[in-house]
Amino acid sequence: MNKLALYIVVITALLLTACQEEVFIELDSQPDIPVIEAIWTDAPGLNQVTISYSKDYYNLDENQVERDAEVFIRDEETEQIFPFRFVPQIGAYLPINNQTARIGPEYSLHVLMNGRHFYSKGRVLPPPTLDSIAVNYREERLFREEGYYLTLYGDIPFETENNYRIRIVRNDTLLNRRNDYLLFDDTFGTQILNRGFELNGYAFKENDRVRLELFRLNRDAYDYLNELVGLLFNDGGLFSPPPQNPTSNIRELNENGEVLGYFKCSSVLSSIITIGGAEN
Repeated sequence: MNKLALYIVVITALLLTACQEEVFIELDSQPDIPVIEAIWTDAPGLNQVTISYSKDYYNLDENQVERDAEVFIRDEETEQIFPFRFVPQIGAYLPINNQTARIGPEYSLHVLMNGRHFYSKGRVLPPPTLDSIAVNYREERLFREEGYYLTLYGDIPFETENNYRIRIVRNDTLLNRRNDYLLFDDTFGTQILNRGFELNGYAFKENDRVRLELFRLNRDAYDYLNELVGLLFNDGGLFSPPPQNPTSNIRELNENGEVLGYFKCSSVLSSIITIGGAEN
């Protein structure tokens, strides 16, 4: 490139930089919408309900947390009530006496606040079988880091309602970036665990302590998480669809008020692996 061409490139770049202007789109202010995220499983320590409110796009205030709701879950088979209470230290409602679900029954979630009654249902489906977790060291390659990789082996014996999520906790830190929502169903059959399901995107180091949690979800909760992942990967580009909230499986009883969030009712298989050793 000669000097004249170089000057032209530099001048053009400076002009383009000088012409950039940050644009703020005026958006209508929206009323606060309740956001309810409820987890009810057969595993102690996982069950909780969080209640907050939506806010405008440019609002940088802290999330508003609802502290005064009445929250309970009802066993639709035995009619047993499981009350929750608000715990300020974590900003969530926890079941009294750390109660848990049973596998099989259908449960209903109830949240009463500000004269409104929010409701959802879900069934705790039996889990698949998780037989073993293999740990294999892999050398660095294109698109693959050096490290230890985990492969899950087991069996999915169910013909229907095969909707799953795997959560990974590494050294007490939940991996919850957009790539960490490991969702799968039976679109390509139910042999994924029989063949061995390797967690390709996760290179662990020696002495890492890894907890794996396998959830069997109801379809509406699975669809919510799928839509959430799609929203997280939406870059707002020219060819991206307009962003919209995932479809909630919670509704308001006797009213048509809007509500966001979801009710996850699930069985859980959990295993702890220490790279270089194993725990169950």
